[in-house]
Amino acid sequence: MSLPLKTTSLPEAVYDALRESIVTVQEAPGSLLTETAIALRYGVARPTAKAALERLVSEGLLDRRAHHAAKVPQLSRDDIADLYSSRVIIEEAALRNLAGTGTVPARALAVHRELLDYARADEAAPFARVDVTFHRELVLGQPSLRLARMHALIMGEIELCIGQVQSHRLLNATEVARQHQGILDAVQLGDVELAGRLTREHIEGARDRLLKHVDQEAQ
Repeated sequence: MSLPLKTTSLPEAVYDALRESIVTVQEAPGSLLTETAIALRYGVARPTAKAALERLVSEGLLDRRAHHAAKVPQLSRDDIADLYSSRVIIEEAALRNLAGTGTVPARALAVHRELLDYARADEAAPFARVDVTFHRELVLGQPSLRLARMHALIMGEIELCIGQVQSHRLLNATEVARQHQGILDAVQLGDVELAGRLTREHIEGARDRLLKHVDQEAQ
C-alpha cells in the first residue's frame, strides 16, 4: 500500500519522508532499503526512489556499496563517541566565531521558535529535525566557510545519533529548547567563552546520555 507524501516536488517528498523514517528509527539500524521497495512504498517510479536513496547516501544517512541495497548505518559505541568528539570541536569553534559577531542568524532563531512551540505543546514531541536544523543554521551563520563545510560532512551521521536520543526519550523538547536558549543568549551577549562552553556542554550531555543507553543495551 502506498504511503501519503507531503505536498512538494515528488523527489523532494520521497526524500523527506524516507529521511524522517530513518531519523526517527522507524527504519531500524541495519535495515536494507531497495529502489523497488521504496518505489512501491510511496507509489513512485524507481528513478525517483533511486534519487532519494542516493541523496541520503551522500548525506551519510544511508550506506551503499556498489551492486548492493542501501542500508541504514549501525553506529557502534566508538562511532558515536568519535562523531560527537568531532562535532564538539567544530561547533564550539563555530559558536565562538558567532558570539564574536554578537548576532544570531535569523534562520536559527526561527527554528528555535519552532522548537519552543513543540515544547509548549508537548515536551515529548519529536525534536530531531529542528535540533539538527538549528545547529546547521548557527554554523552556516558564522563567518568560516571551512567550518561550515566540515560540519556538513558529519551532520548526516549526527542526525542518526540525535534520532536515537529522541526515540529512546533520553532528552525531551523542553530540555533541548532550554539549552538552545542559553547558547543564543550567550551569542547575543557577545560572550565568546560562555557560548563555547554551553555549546560543548550541550553536545557532550547528549553524547553521554546516548552512550549510557548503548552501554545499558549491551548489558
